[in-house]
Amino acid sequence: MVTGELKAQVDKVWNAFWSGGMANPVEVIEQITYLLFIRRLDELHTLAVNKANTTGKPLENPVFPEGLDHSGRTPRSYNDLRWSVFTNFGPDEMYAVIDDHVFPFLRQLGEEGSSYARNMKDARFTIPTANLLIKVVDLLNEIPMADRDTKGDIYEYMLSKLATSGTNGQFRTSRHIIKLMVDMVAPTPSDTIIDPAVGTGGFLMMAGEYLHDHHPEIWTDPKLREHYNTDMFTGFDSDAAMARIGSMNLLLHGIENPTMERADSLGETHPQDKQYSLVLANPPFAGSLDFEATSKELLQMVKTKKTELLFVAHIVRLLKNGGRAAIIVPDGVLFGSSNAHKQLRKMLVEEHKLDAVVKLPSGAFKPYTGVSTAILFFTKTSSGGTDMVWFYDVQADGFSLDDKRTKLEESHENNNFPDLLERWKSLSTSPELEQSRLPVEQSFMVSKEQIVKQDYDLSINRYKVSENKKVLHRDTKEILMELSELDSKFLSLIQNIEQELDNS
Repeated sequence: MVTGELKAQVDKVWNAFWSGGMANPVEVIEQITYLLFIRRLDELHTLAVNKANTTGKPLENPVFPEGLDHSGRTPRSYNDLRWSVFTNFGPDEMYAVIDDHVFPFLRQLGEEGSSYARNMKDARFTIPTANLLIKVVDLLNEIPMADRDTKGDIYEYMLSKLATSGTNGQFRTSRHIIKLMVDMVAPTPSDTIIDPAVGTGGFLMMAGEYLHDHHPEIWTDPKLREHYNTDMFTGFDSDAAMARIGSMNLLLHGIENPTMERADSLGETHPQDKQYSLVLANPPFAGSLDFEATSKELLQMVKTKKTELLFVAHIVRLLKNGGRAAIIVPDGVLFGSSNAHKQLRKMLVEEHKLDAVVKLPSGAFKPYTGVSTAILFFTKTSSGGTDMVWFYDVQADGFSLDDKRTKLEESHENNNFPDLLERWKSLSTSPELEQSRLPVEQSFMVSKEQIVKQDYDLSINRYKVSENKKVLHRDTKEILMELSELDSKFLSLIQNIEQELDNS
């Protein structure tokens, strides 16, 4: 967590952009991302040089080749494109090198190589002045970025500045909600994990952190480590800026070469040649949809223009048999009465294994939206398997449910997440307790038969029963006697006041 002096240093970077005339937080994050990527390229080149010097072998795979770069108005040495070099130039020279050479070099890298590089293929340099550039570069140089945890936390804090909703129903999912979902699905070192609406990469980042903390064998087994750094994590987003930002978020959290691409997950041209063992997602609740360009395979699964329904169907398609998913959906998905809503819910219950429905409080995604939401947990089987579905009614998530979303003092009344996680884990260790709970409690089980009887309605209020608490009332005669005494006292008081008035 970024606190104190480090937080103040990051705030200075943002304040520099804002005072320099750049007020769009996504654009600011993009420019910071480019600069951090440029800095990372220099670090990789330095590592290659140091390895060559240590082994006495020729330099292998240098980031910056020898010779001159002719992409700008005047040729420059490729060495000038390195962060450690151009940061020593004066403001005007640094600005010219970055604008004329470094950014064209980034776009050139995007033609081949890692997904990090590919996400730079349309990189645009939009910092307006040399003075702002040198101020930002100096401030970034002052921020310690050597430690994996520190630089990851710093970037996450920068991402928290994205306080406005995106154009297609996108918004940044609160990290404590992501952590809950990741803790519940408990990723393993053999998983392949995808977020088809990746945004800033929070789900993949948190899954990586879970594995880092719970599976130390990854760092001692070369095959597991290679899998972690390459094949384990995949993210797609229709917004190129989000793909870039998500890439950098994973890079700064120590994931070396995941697949992070710009792609429309619902589109006909989206690559569908791979399936995954785990999906984590908070897809857009609403947004523009080109019906003609939408995948025909998806429309065969559920014919609708509602993106939230299409994303759930897409996630089913992405999973291999035995794969599991945790996905945030608006409440309408749970009880919507259209044919598409019912068709989708029936598919989850009858063709696969619906594991749980976790109802979130209505303010969980403020200030972005007040839409009520829930988390669906299911396992793809293609052969059914739903027997009992676990429901949990979250009434508090540790933060105030107004637009400020202020962190509250820790207690069960203020935060149900620890209790939720404990009950969820008990389902696999001692399921009898959860199975015995009545539908008046915060969590309970509902049979498949009940769900079918309710036309596959998955809203918790359909099954939760309000508990009528017995209230003890005072005896009526006792109340009447007390009222009589009060009446007598009132009359006596009036008489005393009248006597006082007569004597005055």
